[in-house]
Amino acid sequence: MSIEIIAPMPGKIASIPVSVGSQVKEEEEVIIMDAMKMEIPVYAPAAGTVKEIKVKEGDSVSADQVLMILE
Repeated sequence: MSIEIIAPMPGKIASIPVSVGSQVKEEEEVIIMDAMKMEIPVYAPAAGTVKEIKVKEGDSVSADQVLMILE
């Protein structure tokens, strides 16, 4: 079962501390966004393995855009 991680708001990708194949725990920080002059952490909604990262550092994203897919 795939789990999509989506952007909570428009912003820019500041960093991605995980890579494809990484095992992540529920509520682990998987992406850090810059939005409204603040760093906004994006957390994994469930434990899993990072299957695909759809953005890279520096990308501008819109609200509800898919950032990452977990398996």
